[in-house]
Amino acid sequence: MIDNKDNISVRPDFMMLIYPVITFGEKTHAGSRENLIGKNPSQQQIDLYSNEKQVTAATPPTFMVHAEDDDVVPVENALMMYQALLQNKVPAEMHLFPKGGHGFGLNNPRSKAKWFDWAKIWMDDNGWLVK
Repeated sequence: MIDNKDNISVRPDFMMLIYPVITFGEKTHAGSRENLIGKNPSQQQIDLYSNEKQVTAATPPTFMVHAEDDDVVPVENALMMYQALLQNKVPAEMHLFPKGGHGFGLNNPRSKAKWFDWAKIWMDDNGWLVK
């Protein structure tokens, strides 16, 4: 626990999830699950650390980017999270590239589109870039 005598909110204003590992269930990235909760996690641990199961109306607005052909973290991770956000009425924006794989960084070599520009517009539209 952190010392917070002034009761300052530590809730982030927003989340940006780029080809994220969301679930520790069936469509997970096995290496992430093993590194974070071990080789033989209980169902309770899997559920607790599967972020799509932790979304509430208090979850911050979320921006997501993923590639449909990601062979490291299945695109279903982003789809599950987006669905959970919608169900909880959390503002969300998701962009899916048909191609790009995993780990393409700021410039997806399989597309001329610039997801970082979309993210900047999203942040500005939501008032987070006000000077």
